[in-house]
Amino acid sequence: MPIIGGIEGPVARRTTQEESLVMIAPMIHKMLRREDLLRLVDEIAITDPQEAYPAAQKLEAGRVDSLLDSPAALEAVRGRGGAPAPLPMALLWYVPIRAALRGRGEHDIQLADYTATLPLAFLTSRSGTTLARGEGTLASWARAIRSLPRNSVAQGERAAHCGALALWWTGLFPEWVSRRSQGHGMIRAYVDFAAGALELAGRTLRAAAPNSAELYSAAADRAHLLHEALHNVGRDYIGSGAHTSDGRLTRYLARLHPPRAS
Repeated sequence: MPIIGGIEGPVARRTTQEESLVMIAPMIHKMLRREDLLRLVDEIAITDPQEAYPAAQKLEAGRVDSLLDSPAALEAVRGRGGAPAPLPMALLWYVPIRAALRGRGEHDIQLADYTATLPLAFLTSRSGTTLARGEGTLASWARAIRSLPRNSVAQGERAAHCGALALWWTGLFPEWVSRRSQGHGMIRAYVDFAAGALELAGRTLRAAAPNSAELYSAAADRAHLLHEALHNVGRDYIGSGAHTSDGRLTRYLARLHPPRAS
C-alpha cells in the first residue's frame, strides 16, 4: 500500500528539482492489516504453542497493541534458529524496536511506530539511495535547512526530513558513518544533529501540523534512545554476518542467555 499522505498523514512528500522530500510520521499501525496479524499469531503458534490461544484472543478482542507487545510476539518475530520470521517488514521492525524501547523505560507507542517507520520509508527512497552513493553529509543537510526562510513551515519540513534521515542512517549503517567520517565520534555527531533538526521541526511546525510537531519534539528529546533501538534491531537484519549461519547461531544463543542488567 502507498505510504504517502498529507502533512499529518503517514508520510508527507514534497518534490523539488533537488530531491524528493519525505517528512516521516508513524505509519506502522496504519498499514498493518488483519491478515498480517493472523500471520503473527500463526508464527506464535509455531514458536510457543501455549501462547497461541492467548494471542488469538487478543486479536479477536481488538487488543492489537497488547498482542504486539507480548513476549510471545517478540520471540515469534525473531524467528527460529536466529533467522527472522517470514512476516511483513512492518512487524519485523516494529515489534523488536518497541520491545527495545520499553526495555529502556520508553513506553510511547507513537515514538516506537515512528522509529520503526524509518527503515521502511528510507531503505528504498531516493534519499536513501543518495546516501548510499556517498552524497549525503551533515554539512549538506545543515545547508539545506538554513537555505529556507527561518522558522517557516518549509524549513520545518526540511528539518524533519533531514533529522529522520540522519537518525536512520547512523542507526542502521554506523560503520559507513565511521568509515566515511574517519572516526566513531561522528556517530554521536549525527545523532546530535538529528536531535537538533527534529527539535527545530517540532518548533516550526507547531501551528501547521501540531500532531507531527509534538512527535518530532518527543523524538528530539529521545534521539539517542531511538538511535540505540534502531542500531540494536538493525544488526539482526543488515549487520555484519546477519545472514550467515554463524551470525544466526550467535544471535540465537544470545537470546537464550541474555546479559544481566548491571
